[in-house]
Amino acid sequence: MGSIRDSMLRTDDEATPLKKKLDEFGTFLAKVIAGICVLVWIVNIGHFRDPAHGGFLRGAIHYFKIAVALAVAAIPEGLPAVVTTCLALGTKRMARLNAIVRSLPSVETLGCTTVICSDKTGTLTTNMMSVSKICVVHSIKNGPEVAEFGVSGTTYAPEGFIFDNTGVQLEFPAQLPCLLHIAMCSALCNESLLQYNPDKGNYEKIGESTEVALRVLAEKVGLPGFDSMPSALNMLSKHERASYCNHYWENQFKKVSVLEFSRDRKMMSVLCNHKQMEIMFSKGAPESIISRCTNILCNNDGSTIPMDATLRAELDSRFNSFAGKETLRCLALALKIMPMGQQILSFDDEKDLTFIGLVGMLDPPREEVRNAMISCMTAGIRVIVVTGDNKSTAESVCRKIGAFDHLVDYVGHSYTAAEFEELPGTQQTMALQRMALLTRVEPSHKRMLVEALQNQNEVVAMTGDGVNDAPALKKADIGVAMGSGTAVAKSASDMVLADDNFATIVAAVAEGRAIYNNTKQFIRYMISSNIGEVVCIFVAVVLGIPDTLAPVQLLWVNLVTDGLPATAIGFNKPDSDVMKAKPRKVSEAVVSGWLFFRYLVIGAYVGLATVAGFIWWFIYSETGPKLPYTELMNFDTCPTRETTYPCSIFEDRHPSTVAMTVLVVVEMFNALNNLSENQSLLVIPPWSNLWLVASIILTMLLHILILYVPPLSTLFSVTSLSWNEWAVILYLSFPVIIIDEVLKFFSRNSHGIRFNFRFRRYDALPKKELRDK
Repeated sequence: MGSIRDSMLRTDDEATPLKKKLDEFGTFLAKVIAGICVLVWIVNIGHFRDPAHGGFLRGAIHYFKIAVALAVAAIPEGLPAVVTTCLALGTKRMARLNAIVRSLPSVETLGCTTVICSDKTGTLTTNMMSVSKICVVHSIKNGPEVAEFGVSGTTYAPEGFIFDNTGVQLEFPAQLPCLLHIAMCSALCNESLLQYNPDKGNYEKIGESTEVALRVLAEKVGLPGFDSMPSALNMLSKHERASYCNHYWENQFKKVSVLEFSRDRKMMSVLCNHKQMEIMFSKGAPESIISRCTNILCNNDGSTIPMDATLRAELDSRFNSFAGKETLRCLALALKIMPMGQQILSFDDEKDLTFIGLVGMLDPPREEVRNAMISCMTAGIRVIVVTGDNKSTAESVCRKIGAFDHLVDYVGHSYTAAEFEELPGTQQTMALQRMALLTRVEPSHKRMLVEALQNQNEVVAMTGDGVNDAPALKKADIGVAMGSGTAVAKSASDMVLADDNFATIVAAVAEGRAIYNNTKQFIRYMISSNIGEVVCIFVAVVLGIPDTLAPVQLLWVNLVTDGLPATAIGFNKPDSDVMKAKPRKVSEAVVSGWLFFRYLVIGAYVGLATVAGFIWWFIYSETGPKLPYTELMNFDTCPTRETTYPCSIFEDRHPSTVAMTVLVVVEMFNALNNLSENQSLLVIPPWSNLWLVASIILTMLLHILILYVPPLSTLFSVTSLSWNEWAVILYLSFPVIIIDEVLKFFSRNSHGIRFNFRFRRYDALPKKELRDK
């Protein structure tokens, strides 16, 4: 426990790819904004002494306010809240998929996962273990004669029959010596419980599925000495029937000592006392048990004979057939008569055993896993099956679920943990790039595998359920715990699978990709809108016209009218090809060169349209003064010269109201552009995201509210608009959709276009030396 805790403490939490890139983008944005603000202030030094300001100092303060307004316009204040909201919405959708997210930022990390290291049992398979085959030695009179028995029933219900190799049902299985001792060993060398749940109407397990399967087998074999046993058992209530035979053996044999299962021995033993006789029962991996056996129990007469090389080879052959061809998880059972009065077992006692039989358990693959595997391959995600099971069994399961569909042969793709550790360093690196299966794995190997993959700049999702898995789950980029797993594993993980299903991980990856795409979309929306505000203020200063927007109006646009549609973009449906693209690189910037160019084009139009609305009111509006453009440019000298119009016209609230409304409306149209990064509005229409439509309607209602309700219009320095002014606003705003449709067309069809705007990039993953620390 202490070493597990230390191992977890040594694992530092790394920032998620999105957080790194947002930090990087934020730093870049801050530098650009600071530079523009200083530039605007310096450019206007010559205007500090203009008479309209009433002195040099007041002029300097005036242009400092403009620089601050510029910063307000450029900084997307709502971005952190919108990102958090989008991630929270993603977790809600994933919870419906049975993926419970414990770490909010990890939602997005799923989208760039390149390798999924998945457990086999329970995740790729149903974990509904049931013994389907039994192999025993019948006799050796005419050479080694091995008998196989079939077992019906695939659930935990103690209902089923045992058949011989010709398909004939055995009426009294417990009368056969090997089957009888298999039932004893299954019941006694066992730490699990089988019980009936009347509320759910089914039999439930407590403990390991393999052990429960052995308990069910003991019930199916029944008890010896009673001709009416099968029918008598069926007369019991379901609660009593659940473990009737198991309880019988537990009452007959008193447990004295237990040697728990360990991964190095791959077996478990229990010492029992029965009528002044000490017997040790053992169960474990066939290769471990058979190698320790010196005798064999014969099924025809209950005699014990020495184990020879021929018998050992025959048993190995049957084991390989069970594990490989028939995809069965195999356990070997054995016993040993111990000295009278022995009370303690030691590891040295686990030798000179008598082989009883071999049981093969069926753990059927989940039906949905094959399609999930295909989705992973299509999406460029590599799946490595990690299991403690036998190599032959695991390879057979992988064939069934499609994990090996892309392979011609398994050489270089399937390893045991021992084989992998024996490889030299360079060969391990190459093996990692091709590996599809790792068997006979211990929890320490999982952490080793995660670290090795991360050193190759892979983004790793690792599944686990035991206490020993916690360090690997903590170390992985995405630790995925099983809902049926331990509390320690869940606390170390980023996500918990409520249904223990591999297909749920794949669905979560698709959701993670969709979340990242939506995140990019609302960042694009907010930044392009903010670039428009910067362009608006900057162009107004360069042209020498009055301030188009007041700081309070900029804040209203940034916090209210930008925030609602940006949040609604988080509800965008995933693109149909979201799982057909390769995983994005962790080092990929949130804003790429071409995307940044699109920001600039859209932002420039937003800003120019806003300035155009402001100028239009002064020069062309029926309700405006219809000034010559030169008069507008020289507005600051109005008090010092004679004019045909009052200078107070430059303080009229109409032009800034028109400009502000153009900015709001053009941003609403721009929000529709962001339903998809590259798909046309003709393909993904506005009603595909009704939340966005509702947010646009609500935003426009709020904007109309401040225009036409007197206290609010005074607060925001705006006024009511005429129908003619609304028509011009729409004319100026709508072209933003046409411009973005053209840019989307080039994005879809002109892959050769590359605009390499380089931001400073930081390493996406720590260097190997830092990892080693």
